[in-house]
Amino acid sequence: TAIRALMGAGDDHVTKTSRKSLRVLGSVGEPINPEAWEWYYRIVGEERCPIVDTWWQTETGGILITPLPGATDLKAGSATRPFFGVQPQLVDNEGNVLEGATEGNLCIIESWPGQMRSVYGDHDRFVQTYFATYKGKYFTGDGCRRDEDGYYWITGRVD
Repeated sequence: TAIRALMGAGDDHVTKTSRKSLRVLGSVGEPINPEAWEWYYRIVGEERCPIVDTWWQTETGGILITPLPGATDLKAGSATRPFFGVQPQLVDNEGNVLEGATEGNLCIIESWPGQMRSVYGDHDRFVQTYFATYKGKYFTGDGCRRDEDGYYWITGRVD
């Protein structure tokens, strides 16, 4: 990712510039590992800018798991908690719901604003792609870990 590439180039190219105007840092796409998160927070954000590390997909129409800057305690590498109204659920490969601190396949169990409704010209493909693996649940194709505080950690693609 871009953050890991910047980190690999060393601190000087970042620290020689002013970052006083920065208020919030963002991270999207591939999950950010804790080492890159710490570097981003410490060097780029000067230990004062919260990192909004989000999880979403094009198909979700918006961010579904995200910290709220100033309101959510941050954990390096975690997308944190679900956005308002979003109900993530972790399941095993057979579709059994996993409770508490655990790791499994990330599904969303209720509809949310902005949810994709179909694939143009091929609604059956939409249903087969997103709702057939775990009947009635939107299967994201991502693995995820939920910790004892209810924070979600995206572990990568499983499909």
